Amino acid sequence: MPLPKAELHLHIEGTLEPELAFALAARNGITLPYADTDELRKAYEFTDLQSFLDLYYGLMAVLRTEDDFADLADAYLARAAAQGVRHAEIFFDPQAHLARGVGIGTVVDGLGRALDRWGSPRLSEAESGGGAVHGISTQLIMCFLRDESAASALETLEAAKPYLAPHGPIVGVGLDSAEVGHPPVTFREVYEAAAALGLRRVAHAGEEGPPAYITEALDVLGVERIDHGLRCMEDPELVARLVREQVPLTLCPLSNVRLRAVDVLAEHPLPAMLDAGLLCTVNSDDPAYFGGYAGDNFDAVREALGLSPERLRDLARNSFTASFLEHDEERRARYLAEVEAYEFGA
Repeated sequence: MPLPKAELHLHIEGTLEPELAFALAARNGITLPYADTDELRKAYEFTDLQSFLDLYYGLMAVLRTEDDFADLADAYLARAAAQGVRHAEIFFDPQAHLARGVGIGTVVDGLGRALDRWGSPRLSEAESGGGAVHGISTQLIMCFLRDESAASALETLEAAKPYLAPHGPIVGVGLDSAEVGHPPVTFREVYEAAAALGLRRVAHAGEEGPPAYITEALDVLGVERIDHGLRCMEDPELVARLVREQVPLTLCPLSNVRLRAVDVLAEHPLPAMLDAGLLCTVNSDDPAYFGGYAGDNFDAVREALGLSPERLRDLARNSFTASFLEHDEERRARYLAEVEAYEFGA
């Protein structure tokens, strides 16, 4: 039984494994520019964030129908459950789909079918496709593409209104895609509008962009969590603030290595960040592309960084503490109790 954990930094489009990509392409009459899954996997070698994004957005062409998005979410949730994920706050990129003529309702309704099914307290063997597993509580976070315009973000928020909490599954907004040259301040207006609608607010900052982007996301966008935030370590005053305010950071170690934010996992600053008192969590980002899901990231940092069982327990505890479960503190307390009771193997 894996360590119970929450996943707070997961792009559902980034869970598209080559096998499912080819299956959806066949179903939708799309020809992919790869001979087979092996050739596609070889394309998953990136030099930087932009080279990854080029492939990431290109493969989205296979996602056309509600069934496609339901199958995508089903596949992710099955893997996540097997790796101990008990709660997932899932990002999706509506602008990338709207640009292809796929409506936001198709995306949200398709994802929602899978999320509702996996939200059961316990799935049967037939439902889970194997041995019975725990269900997963879920929330959706709609991300704006920072390399698109602020006006486009506002239009997307307007289109999403029928699907916003409390009547719909979207509980928050985020900001992702190419960071360098696209400062958070550009999206002040849409974040103010999201706040007025009662939505939670997060943003990618400090992955490839400078520490100043983290400060800007906090002060201008009013975010409650920083996605990545790796480069905060370059600014001691910022670190002190993040510690003082206990702003969660959703780190993605395997992603950091694949996108060259750190050269090798053994050099990842996670131990130093924990030592500094930062509220760090470990997540998978785009696991189909970066070599591992949530549990794989936990295993990788344990092995590469020599993290003790209690450090791993701290990370799991942090994941639930940092989650947007204020509406269900009983559930959060139950998850935290599972973390405290977990017994590590030899």
